[in-house]
Amino acid sequence: MEGDNSPDLQLQQLPPTSVAVSVNEVSFSYKENLIGALLAIFGHLVVSIALNLQKYSHIRLAGSKDPRAYFKTKTWWLGLFLMLLGELGVFSSYAFAPLSLIVPLSAVSVIASAIIGIIFIKEKWKPKDFLSCGLAIIGTYLLVTFGPNSHEKMTGENITKHLVSWPFLLYMLVEIIVFCLLLYFYKEKNVNYIVVILLLVALLGSMTVVTVKAVAGMLVLSIQGNLQLDYPIFYVMLVCMVATAVYQAAFLSQATQLYDSSLIASVGYILSTTIAITAGATFYLDFIGEDALHICMFALGCLIAFLGVFLITRNRKKAIPFEPYISMDAMPGMQNIHDKGMTVQPELKASFSYGALENNDNVSEIYTPATLPVMQEEHGSRAGSAAPYRVLEHTKRE
Repeated sequence: MEGDNSPDLQLQQLPPTSVAVSVNEVSFSYKENLIGALLAIFGHLVVSIALNLQKYSHIRLAGSKDPRAYFKTKTWWLGLFLMLLGELGVFSSYAFAPLSLIVPLSAVSVIASAIIGIIFIKEKWKPKDFLSCGLAIIGTYLLVTFGPNSHEKMTGENITKHLVSWPFLLYMLVEIIVFCLLLYFYKEKNVNYIVVILLLVALLGSMTVVTVKAVAGMLVLSIQGNLQLDYPIFYVMLVCMVATAVYQAAFLSQATQLYDSSLIASVGYILSTTIAITAGATFYLDFIGEDALHICMFALGCLIAFLGVFLITRNRKKAIPFEPYISMDAMPGMQNIHDKGMTVQPELKASFSYGALENNDNVSEIYTPATLPVMQEEHGSRAGSAAPYRVLEHTKRE
């Protein structure tokens, strides 16, 4: 009887062992999430410090005749070193935590830049700025707490399997069509709205973060002893990562020439984060197995972080560059009829006019720029019989 009961006893002891293994796996996955989140927060914080150090260096040398004088300062080079260190931390964070968790944490960079600006650059803040930072911090906390908990070894086989899966192929088809349409309207139709340009940046950025996670994960596995560098998919992902990052930077540079950097930071963060999370959920299946509560709380954290970042960047005052010209609202004895302070400059057209504005319909006639009188020489037959010049009467151009 004892021999017959021993197999039953062994079978009854198996479930506790499997439960213990699953608990250990869950705790290990949460540990990986924490490591990845801390690396991302550290990286974005260091990048913010680096950017503010370089900004401080530029401010101190604003009046220098040498345009590259900041290259000779230790502050600027320290900022460059910290920037590389921070980017390395963000890059390595993708190897530990899901993509959908790491991408929204870039809000830490905006929060840190705002706080550092108060401490070092003496930027003024209002009470609503602290509310904006509080919202961004609450959103970041919800992201870390309720982020996806999916973990998969970034081996060459797994990445290839995800690359040829039908959800990702369908997503890529839609993204390519949308990208081509936006690029056509932007290049051919000159539709240069900020949303159009930043959507191009976000679509390229989603592919950048997908490839970054693959490359970082395969490098970490190779360092741990499981060599992945002999898989061709590693080099395919590496080339895609570099190419998309370069074109993303090019479009972003074009956006900065047309729009304010604060507006680009807020709109770009919202669009890039939304599309990157969608790409991560499609390629790496980040939210498979997550319950509805965690997904809803994660979405709420994203919305709160979006609102906080938008308010932080919106409350920042746009820097007024030095203008070596007289502005209409700065002229003494003249009422302020031009809110934007348009500069008074010669109009390089056919007529000799100075300070002509394009639209003078709503400006009274007394303030309308006048055309300078044109002196024309009159060739008379007798010298000294008449004045050598005559003055044309001034008439207002319609």
